[in-house]
Amino acid sequence: MTSFLTSHLQETLERGRTILIPYVVAGLDDDWLDVVDAVVDAGADAVEIGLPFSDPIIDGAVIQEAGTRSLERGTTAVSALAQLSKRSYPVPLVAMTYYNVIAHLGHERFAGLAEAAHISGAIIPDLSLEEVEPWARVADDAEIDTVMLVAPSTPPSRTELLCERSRGFVYAVARMGVTGERAELGSGVGDVVQKIRAFPAPPVCVGIGVSTPEQAAQVGAVADGVIVGSALVRRLLEGIGPRGAGEFVASLRSGLRN
Repeated sequence: MTSFLTSHLQETLERGRTILIPYVVAGLDDDWLDVVDAVVDAGADAVEIGLPFSDPIIDGAVIQEAGTRSLERGTTAVSALAQLSKRSYPVPLVAMTYYNVIAHLGHERFAGLAEAAHISGAIIPDLSLEEVEPWARVADDAEIDTVMLVAPSTPPSRTELLCERSRGFVYAVARMGVTGERAELGSGVGDVVQKIRAFPAPPVCVGIGVSTPEQAAQVGAVADGVIVGSALVRRLLEGIGPRGAGEFVASLRSGLRN
């Protein structure tokens, strides 16, 4: 069966629209679910839900700070997914977390909780291609797409295998390093997208470093979609709230249209 993530993103592209995926940290504050509502209303085509973890190896200082704040408020994967299960959204939700969180709960339990929370995709950056299959089989059965990452340093032979295993979309890492805002994306974005497009693959969405409407437009010119994390999370840490989050995502949406 086709997951909601796969079908929705395909329909988005068929309408000639660039995919926009903002990232929201679960449990950051009391109105984090309202932030999800706001970014969806502002034009998000899917929302990445960050389930906080104490050692987020791919995340930079901003998202680490947000994750720490969330954990200090008592957020767990179970509590965050339970909160999400009480609402429904017209776009797919994609959980981003680390394998320790999933292993602690067990594949079947985590997948069941995620499915009940309307999660239709999962990004697990520390789960390698060689070790992904036990989780991915459970996820496939629950109609949760396992999204694989391709970095600028990934060789073509491995890129082909990652494209073959990835579901929903392929996460193209814009540049080497951890998440965080960048003044410039550099010239490597087109290279990593072109490398992925050499093989049959789901839509290609670029993340890590995309920070402004202008950069979103730059990425949208070469990729199927844009993922924006730290730039939004920093603003949320500064207290912009749901309304401000919606306004920022609306500016990204406008940049993609232009």
